[in-house]
Amino acid sequence: MSAAWWRRLRAYLTPPPLADEPWRRALDACPLAQRLDHHRQRELRRLSGVFLARKRFHALADAALTDDLCTLIAMQACLPVLKQGPSALRGWRDILVYPGEFKVKRSHHDDRSGVVTEGDDVLIGEAWEHGPLVLSLADVQLDLAQPWDGFNVVIHEIAHKLDMLDGPPDGVPPLPPHIPRRQWIVAFQRAFDLLSNDVARGRDTLIDPYASESPDEFFAVVSELHWSQPGVLRRADAAVAELLQAYYGVSPAEG
Repeated sequence: MSAAWWRRLRAYLTPPPLADEPWRRALDACPLAQRLDHHRQRELRRLSGVFLARKRFHALADAALTDDLCTLIAMQACLPVLKQGPSALRGWRDILVYPGEFKVKRSHHDDRSGVVTEGDDVLIGEAWEHGPLVLSLADVQLDLAQPWDGFNVVIHEIAHKLDMLDGPPDGVPPLPPHIPRRQWIVAFQRAFDLLSNDVARGRDTLIDPYASESPDEFFAVVSELHWSQPGVLRRADAAVAELLQAYYGVSPAEG
């Protein structure tokens, strides 16, 4: 095998951390990363270099996607895997970026009547099992401008990707040894059921009602809260907040 082939292989297996200038520009634009301690910033810089080396960005519908924006997306995508490492980003390669909201055609089968209906969902993000990550650039930029409002589309979709590492999304990602799987399932199911009941009764909730759509959406929504409004999450459900801190690490919003 040629020397050039070996160099490409080494670059893929051990990509360098982000270079100084792109790192500094991204850090200046990402408050979530600014509040990490030095050790976690160093790890984030390393992971972001791996992400950019192994993933491919595609600008759709004339999205104004710059290198700096790609770096900022990579940085936010790597926040949820600071404790899990780059292997948690395995199984997919492409990031599709639209300028804003995008439409996805859905089919719904009614089990009772057997009728299939079709319609368009308007989304700001989507994650496919073994497929791409899809993002609205306008919402990525909004999250950077308003980092502590409880929402982050990149983190939401990466949570789905983590959830799908062991199969179809169910709100239970592969867990490290220090988090008992049963404890996670019991706490998250209880919190999901309570939220679903409150939403069905029209009550105001601290957690976005969208989380009541399904257990996997609940996990993704509370992941957003962990990173941007952990105090709200703790008031909503202390057990879920504690488990997410064990899974993701301390939120930079606590700093």
